Amino acid sequence: MPDTLTWTVPFGVGGGTDVWARFMSHWMAQSLPQHPAIVIDNVPGGGSITGTNLFYTRAQPSGEEMLVTSASTQFPAMLQDPRVRFDYAKWTPIIAAPTGGVVYVQPRFGKETGEILDNLREEPTKFAMQTPTGLEMPVMLAFDMLGLAVEPVFGMRSRGEGRLAFERGEAGVDFQTTSAYFSSVTPLVEAGQAVPLFSLGVMNEEGVIVRDPAFPDLPTFSELYLARPGASRDDVAYEVFHKFFASGYALQKLLLVPKQVDAELLARYRASAKALTTNEDFLAAARQQVGPYEPVVGEVAAKQLASAMELSDARRQWVVDWLKDRYGVRVVTR
Repeated sequence: MPDTLTWTVPFGVGGGTDVWARFMSHWMAQSLPQHPAIVIDNVPGGGSITGTNLFYTRAQPSGEEMLVTSASTQFPAMLQDPRVRFDYAKWTPIIAAPTGGVVYVQPRFGKETGEILDNLREEPTKFAMQTPTGLEMPVMLAFDMLGLAVEPVFGMRSRGEGRLAFERGEAGVDFQTTSAYFSSVTPLVEAGQAVPLFSLGVMNEEGVIVRDPAFPDLPTFSELYLARPGASRDDVAYEVFHKFFASGYALQKLLLVPKQVDAELLARYRASAKALTTNEDFLAAARQQVGPYEPVVGEVAAKQLASAMELSDARRQWVVDWLKDRYGVRVVTR
């Protein structure tokens, strides 16, 4: 076991991925044999592509170097962004953190699910987004698949800015991940200023999207979509949604090592990560940090990651065409 581990975080200090990495490094250091020191190396730039490219070209398979990635690293790789010089197939996960999220609307659209959906199909409204290919992309796709007249406004610097646009009444719908929803949106719901519509759900070990334990009373997008006449899990749009949901939410934060790392060392890392899933102190702290989601560890994470990142050329082209035809957004792919 190395004395010191270096975790490359391809984001700036203080962002969501950096906060998660620092949180996890504390617990992993305690769980690992000999309690190695874990150094966080922030290498921001290019929406995480810069630091990830660097790790890919420089990291040795000694087991001393690890990489922390997020949805905004996974999506460009899936879309074959020409700036991407890394390949997820060359890495293997130790642990992954899922997250959930909720779409909510202005009270004027109604209180019941069916009523809200009907009104959103009739009355065009805005959704304040960061980028067309960022974390909100599956949410925008969900709106389209449900036939909602929701138009994106790009250029927000954070999901927090999107929420503020909603609070000012400039956007009729908004979306927040679980932790932000609990801290910033629950007060709006309690004050009658927002109505939750659906959650994205969570993925079970079989890869099926089910209700989110944080929001057990909210229907998932999948439930609403699959209830539509003629809708099926085999629809191209649903398959695309499922892939991006898996890589962006079911495996939102990932701790990875190069695949050639010594098998015995990898087994130790994974065993230490697995031990955290039954550590009550860790689970209580993690609930505060990311919500009531169990980390995905070892081979289950590896299998889910391989499946999520496997986007066929035809499906990739479908996404490119959808963004161009629907929103006039041109995505360059290799």
